[in-house]
Amino acid sequence: MIYFNGDGLLIRSMAYTDTEAFVQGFASQGWNKPAEQFQKYYKEQDDGIRKVIVAEYKGCTAGYVTLLPSAAVGPFADKGYPEIVDFNVLIQFQKRGIGNKLMDVTEQLAKEASDYVTLAVGMHIGYGTAQRMYVKRGYIPDGSGVWYKDKPLEPYGTCENDDELILFFVKELT
Repeated sequence: MIYFNGDGLLIRSMAYTDTEAFVQGFASQGWNKPAEQFQKYYKEQDDGIRKVIVAEYKGCTAGYVTLLPSAAVGPFADKGYPEIVDFNVLIQFQKRGIGNKLMDVTEQLAKEASDYVTLAVGMHIGYGTAQRMYVKRGYIPDGSGVWYKDKPLEPYGTCENDDELILFFVKELT
């Protein structure tokens, strides 16, 4: 399905051929994103478990985001709000509005099911750009503090500043 097409940018549902493009794209920037991850996303899209929204810029696969119908873990797990999970724009395509357009489309899809959308973001510097973008887009922390390995981190608790240390956000879709 095509969600947006203009100015060299195409936002659409994931195609199976995107798997190899993403594996290569992430490898070129030194990240290990295995093909199995994208194959799983594609299957879950086919099975109606997850929406996978892909950005193509001037014919090149540039980024993606996934949307679950409801949060599986965290403070919103029992609320039934859609959750944005695993949002990435390849470094060579950043700072062109691609991430914001992916988020526009994803939020519109979430609004079809709920007045709220949720997400979690990592706390280390690698997530800094995403943290800033989410705040600028109107996402606010849910107030449950940081979570570590799918559990709220107790005050003064021990953790590592890795991808498992996250903060949950929510946005009202008006």
